[in-house]
Amino acid sequence: MAAKRNARAKKSAKTAGKAPARFKFDKSIGAQIIRYGKFVVDRGYIHNSLGNIAIRVACDGHPHGVAYTKHSGVSLEEMTMDNVVVTDIPTGKLIYGNVPTSVGHKLNREIFRLRPDVNAVIHVHHDETIAFLASKAFKEIKAVSLEYPYVMAKPAFIVPSHLDVEMDVDPLKDFVQGTNSLVMVRHGMTCFGRNVSEAYHRLNTLTSEVRRNLLIEQICALKKTKGEYLSQKDIDWMYGYAEDVIYPNKQ
Repeated sequence: MAAKRNARAKKSAKTAGKAPARFKFDKSIGAQIIRYGKFVVDRGYIHNSLGNIAIRVACDGHPHGVAYTKHSGVSLEEMTMDNVVVTDIPTGKLIYGNVPTSVGHKLNREIFRLRPDVNAVIHVHHDETIAFLASKAFKEIKAVSLEYPYVMAKPAFIVPSHLDVEMDVDPLKDFVQGTNSLVMVRHGMTCFGRNVSEAYHRLNTLTSEVRRNLLIEQICALKKTKGEYLSQKDIDWMYGYAEDVIYPNKQ
């Protein structure tokens, strides 16, 4: 017994005073947020501090990984590396940085938690999409182009206006598996992917399809014609072959 106590005492003496391993901030991830932040700014998606990008990174001691993102109070247009923070995914606790995230990061974290295949999320407030759905003339974003189903891989989910999935993320579990993009009425859109490039391409594809819907309906109203959209059968077929078309070299 005395020998065991001595062994434990020696082990305690070796570890006494040692601080837990510090989190190592990866500047390359911060650089990705800044780079793609400038991309979305240049496309006119950002008007204030509320748009954001989040990237998941694997990390020891964090089963869901950790999320790099921009803190609150600054826009993607204004941000620098000093504005990048890192949070735990289930709890939102700051791991790196001192300024908290905006409330919208709760949605990002829940997407990461429920979708292990997703590693990047982009949220913006797109003018045409907000106007398109607020008009109440349209209840869905129809597929016009052949690229749309292939790039999106799953249908966009229009979140009912009575749901605020940033404040209350619980309803997300009911539909997040079946989509790669959330469109929030009178609010904005959130697109996600396996990496930030895929999320960005889906964002641009979705906003382009909204503009095409608007143009078709405007021209049809002027010319008294009916727009031609893809059939649901064709769309479903394209979803099934999205991976082969967009990433043919991965096969």
